[in-house]
This record gives sequence, structure tokens and C-alpha cells, in this order.
Amino acid sequence: MERCCGLLTAKEEPVPLMGIEAEVEVKDHVATAACTLRYENEEDKAIEAVFVFPLPADAAVCHFSAKMGRTEVVAEVKEKTQAREEYDDALSSGQRAFLLEESEQSPDIFSLSVGSLPPGESASIRLEYVVELAVEADGGLRFCLPAVLNPRYRPPGSEVAGVQVTSVPASLVPYSLSFSARVSSPRRVSKVDSDCSLEPLQYLNEEQTQALVKLSAGHKFDRDVELLIYYEDAHRPTAVVEAGKASAEPGTLMGDAVVMLSLYPEFPPEVTSSLATSGEFVFLLDRSGSMDCPLGGFNQSETRISSARDTLLLLLKSLPMGCYFNIYSFGSTFQHVFPKSVEYSETTLEDALKKVERMAADLGGTEILQPLRSIYSQPCVPAQPRQLFVFTDGEVMNTKEVTSLVKKHSASHRCFSFGIGEGASSALINGLAKEGGGHAQFITGAERMQPKVMQSLRFALQPAVEDISVTWDLPKGVSVTPLSPPLTAIFQGQRSLLYAQLTGESSEAKDGRVTVKYNLAGRPTQSQLCFALRPKEDTCLTIHRLSARTAIRAMELEEDADATPPWEETGDREGGVKEKVVRLSVQSGVSSSHTAFVAVRKGEKGDALPGPLLRRNIPAPSYPMPMMGMMRAMPMQFHGGGGPVLMKSCCNSSEPADFLNDDYEDAEPFGGAVPPSPPPPVHRDPLLQLVSLQKASGCWLLDGPLALALGKTSEELESPKPAEVSKEVWATILALVWLHGLKSDAKDEWQLLAMKAVSWLRAQNAPSVVACVEAGNVLLGCKVQKDTLGI
Repeated sequence: MERCCGLLTAKEEPVPLMGIEAEVEVKDHVATAACTLRYENEEDKAIEAVFVFPLPADAAVCHFSAKMGRTEVVAEVKEKTQAREEYDDALSSGQRAFLLEESEQSPDIFSLSVGSLPPGESASIRLEYVVELAVEADGGLRFCLPAVLNPRYRPPGSEVAGVQVTSVPASLVPYSLSFSARVSSPRRVSKVDSDCSLEPLQYLNEEQTQALVKLSAGHKFDRDVELLIYYEDAHRPTAVVEAGKASAEPGTLMGDAVVMLSLYPEFPPEVTSSLATSGEFVFLLDRSGSMDCPLGGFNQSETRISSARDTLLLLLKSLPMGCYFNIYSFGSTFQHVFPKSVEYSETTLEDALKKVERMAADLGGTEILQPLRSIYSQPCVPAQPRQLFVFTDGEVMNTKEVTSLVKKHSASHRCFSFGIGEGASSALINGLAKEGGGHAQFITGAERMQPKVMQSLRFALQPAVEDISVTWDLPKGVSVTPLSPPLTAIFQGQRSLLYAQLTGESSEAKDGRVTVKYNLAGRPTQSQLCFALRPKEDTCLTIHRLSARTAIRAMELEEDADATPPWEETGDREGGVKEKVVRLSVQSGVSSSHTAFVAVRKGEKGDALPGPLLRRNIPAPSYPMPMMGMMRAMPMQFHGGGGPVLMKSCCNSSEPADFLNDDYEDAEPFGGAVPPSPPPPVHRDPLLQLVSLQKASGCWLLDGPLALALGKTSEELESPKPAEVSKEVWATILALVWLHGLKSDAKDEWQLLAMKAVSWLRAQNAPSVVACVEAGNVLLGCKVQKDTLGI
């Protein structure tokens, strides 16, 4: 007999996880999060509860403890096989154990096993992690507590078992959340925004450098909790030193001081207005079934794939004449618009747009590795730097294999990545950009994709900070060991953190200095920072753990089995990457793919728990998607009895389906028997309609479609045209006046294509431009100045 769990009431089938409490401490660009998970077993038998949950990809889990009644056990980091053996041994001997481990496929997925929870007993699990905050397009720092773990696509033939995830509709997640964040910085906290309802911001001091943020009462954990934090004077570089652990051996990472250098260069207007006119632009679009979900789970009117199509339209129209481009799309298989990248022209642009309009979420699974291999197999176009743009909802299992491939080809291209919708893997999105020397963006909730993507296109076209060098000036007796990979480029709006280990002491000086030099558009820049060599001891060791995490991630992605981390260059070289990762993970107390946290509460002799141990998988929220998502939203069933429990989907059929199989291509809705999806309707948004009419050269034609887009008749459009002005010049000026006068709020989306139009107008050396602008203002009801247009 099968018993359902996940959608039933607590009395019929209780779910062990009762609630989550999260306390966040934000210090400038770094956050420490402490999460407490409360469990209670209301069944009449002992259970093993398993909860799979996501954390930010660059998070460093640094504490894990369990409390049962008045007894608390603090977990230790151990090699993963050893940790699992201790956990299993404890369960088999009737002891109570807890196991926290990172997925071997994706570093932003953790699995928590609450083993041997007796009937009627409660337990609370506390884990802490530190993370670097990402910088958003508008300069805000993004902290995200993920609520969603979408089922990850596992490529066919994968031999490594993935983490099992029970998904239920977000509104039915049977546990609650309480959340608060304390923000502090040397800079003033300007504001804190969120798409979740917040209580009014509370400043904790007169300088307003400290503030408290809380969720409003009644918040349901049905979406990511995302904070956007804004500081004044955010571009000022800083160097922060953290003292080593007093009990650790000097000369080791944890025993020495570590300095964190923050670089967030400001780009002057004359640099941001300078755009390249060459490049090979390759766009890689996810067309898996999950891309048919609503963009944010709440906005039902726009799907991820439709937003991506609109974004591709803006991107293609904004490309400069003389560049090369191509478009790939992928699912279980992949397709390309052209066999190889082609020169950007009116003909190739029109061919590409026709195919983009017909793109649907109809290619099955999320197999991103093969299209990347195909792209990299194509030779680069001479004198055309390759720029790769990847759009995906990030639901893959082979994250490390994908990012390793990007890293292998990082010298020949830059990669810009975009995570679409709730549940996008931060490990994949951040990993693609980090290893590809580009920039990552996340589009969640009600956010529009277009502004963020167009900002990344500006990054690709603008000069970047290059020739970066870091020089240390330290007194005699103190040496420095870099812990971060060298920086090759910093884009506008991008922040970089560098870590270095300080070894030794000096009786002569109390301070050290570091000089940072770089080149921006041919202009050399230099900054010198002073920092204390003897900081006060900090028991949190946030910077140490983040530096350890940085080194661990670099080693995990390293293909060379003999790779040696920087701080061991003069030490022991024996052992492979795994041994070095384990050694550093255990030393720093930071999790990795090769280690796990394990805690065992040893009971009295003969304290074995009665009855068989039942397994309970705690559901994670998911949003319904067409066809495949409808199956995933069904209740989960569990087999009772004395053995492990396998999850099954409750479908209306005589035989239960295998719910754990995430290979989309095996699902009939994506098979060949289903007719192809009809082309999506023509763009109705006036801005997108106007953009779609622009020619590759940058001009517009004076015709009926333009009149319709501007809300006028053809006669109304043509009659005010000065006689000495060509139709194309008049049409292009009208389009620019309309954009500046009526769509200024969306300038980030159309700015690049408008600059291309202005360049075309200047090349025409057209007469009566002022008269055209004045006549256009009258016709369209605007008040745009000629200088505003840039002509």
C-alpha cells in the first residue's frame, strides 16, 4: 500500500520540516547567513528525513550543528566517504546522526539527512555560510536566499546518481520562513529593496551605516528572498585584513592573516560612450521544456522563451555593422541558424530574425555541453573577438563539466551568462561568466530581461579594465601569497574581490600597502591602499573561509591532476587535486564536493531505536510548467515498510511513472510524434514593433509598418517631411524622437540601436536636421532637443 506525502494535511501524513529561520549579517560586500531548520517527527515510527536545498554557488558553508532536546552536537568536516560511513554506522547502531553534503555535480545544491529521528521528537539544524554579494546592473548588491530547487536535467548516459528532489506547487510548501538581515558598511546604507514585502528600513546609528531589514509578517516562502543593497561611494576600493585563527599553526591559511581587496572601478562617460565596431557575437538560447514557464512564476502573460525571443531581437538590431554573428539553440539536441558565423548585413539579419520568431521551448531537455563543444570547434574569425551570450534557466546536473569546458577556451572568447526565472543554478550562471571572463546576470520575479542583457552587450562592446597588476609593499619579515586567480578584465559595473595570505610578522611596521594599476581605454590608473598588519582577532573568519572557498573552487575546476594551490608551491606536492581539496576543506571548515559535515550523537548501550527506519524526502517548491511541469506538480508517493523509499508520481494511470527521471527527451510531449509549435504571434509591444523595423545599417524606412508602430497613418507621417530630406532620414529622425520622447524609461533597452541610427544619420550629412526634429516633435507630441538625439 502506498502513502502520499507532500500535498496531504499534517494529520494524515506529516512532513518533518516545520520551519526555517534565517539571520543574515551583511558586511559591505560580504554576507554571513545562519539558517535554522526545525524538524518534528509526528509519525509512530523513526524516520530518516532528507531535505535538498540550494545555496549560492560561491557560498562557503562553515558551520553545521544539530540540537535535540538539550543536547547539541557540532559537525566536523570529513572526507565524504568517511563521513557517509560514520553516518551509516551511527544509524545502524541506533545512534542519531546528521549529514550535510554538497552535490558532486553542482556546488549550489546541498543535501541534509536528518537520520534516526524518533517518534514524537523534534530537532533543529543550524548551518552557517558566507558568500560574496553579486553586483547588479544598477550598482546594488544582491543577496538571495533561494526558495526554489527546480529538478535538474541529467544528461543521458550520466552514471553519477543525482540528488533526489521532491517538488510541489510553491503555495503548498508545508513549512514557514522567518528572515532578518543586519547591514553594515563603512559607507552609508542608501536603501534596501526587495520584491518581497519588507518592514520599513531601520537605521541603527546616526551615520546610517548600519541598518536592519525584516520581512513583513505573513510572508510565504513561495519565492526567492532577494535583497538589493545600495551604498554611497560604492566605487571606492578597499583592503580589509582579517587575523588568523589563534589555535591554527602559523604558516597555514587559517593560521595567517588574510587580506581581501575589493575593486569596483568607475567608468567615466567618455569611456562608456565608446563602442567597438567589430566582434563575433554567438548567442546560445535554451529551448528546453522548462523555458515555457512564466518568466517569474507569477507573471503568467510572458514566458521565459518569449522574453528571450524579444531580447534576441534587441540584441540583433543593436549589433554594429561589420561584425559577425550566429545563433545556437539547444534542448536534448541543438540547432544553429548558420553553419558558421556570418557577416552582419541586412540579408543575414533578416534570415536570423525569421528563425528567431519561430523558436519555441520544444527541444526537450537541457543538454548545454554539446552546443558549447560545437561552438568552440569553430575557428574564431580573424580580428573579430568572440563574445558568447548564454541564456538558460540553468537546470542542469553537469555544471562542473560545462564550466570546465568554458575555462579551457577562456583565452579565445568572453562568456556572458543569463539565469532566467526562479531556480536558475547560480553555480552554472556564475561559473560560465567567471571562467569565460564575462559577466553574469539573473532575471527573477517581475524583472525584465532586456535591460540586463543589453547592459551586458554594452560590456562586450565597451573597453574593459585590462592590464591589471597588484603590487604589495610589505615590511621585512612579512610575505604575501595570492590566493585568487589573476584578474584579466573588469567590466563596467563589475566588482572583483582578490584574496591574499600574509605570512610572518614585523616589529618595525604596523601597516602594509598595496598598489593596484590598470588600463582603461588607454588611460592608466593607479590606486594605493593602506591596511593594518595586526588586525583584531575575528572569530567568524569570514574572509579566511571565502578565500579558502575561492581556492577550493579553482582546484575543483582544475583539469590537471597535479595542480598545486598557490600557498603550497614551496610545500608538499604529493597527492592529487582531491587530496589537496580535502586537506584545505578540513583545515578551514569549509565544505567542498569531496567533503561533508557529519555529526553523531552517541547514545547509551542498548539505545537502539525500535522498528524499521522510514525515509522521508522533504518537498521543495516548484512552479508548474506546461506538460512536463504538470506531471511534476502532482503529489509524491512513498512506499512504507522497512526499506528505503522510492519517489513516484501520482498520475492517472494504472502504473506509476518514474518521477525521478529528468531526461526530458523520453517524455512524449517533446517527442517527434507531436506536431511542431506554431510560430508565436507578431510582437505587439510598440517598442519592439518599432525596433523590428530598423534596418541593419541603423536607419528606418518611411512606410506603412512604421506609421502603424508610431500610431499614425501613412499620410500623417509623410506630409510634414521637409522636401529636401530623404525618406530614410525623415523616418529615422522620427523613430529617434519617438524613442527619446515616449520611451525614455526603457532607454537601457534601445540605447545601442539608437546610437547606431545616429551614426547612420551623421554619415548621410543630411540637410535640415533641426527642422526635421522640430517637425517630428509636433507630429508625435514630444519635446526632444536635437542635442538630446546626439545628431
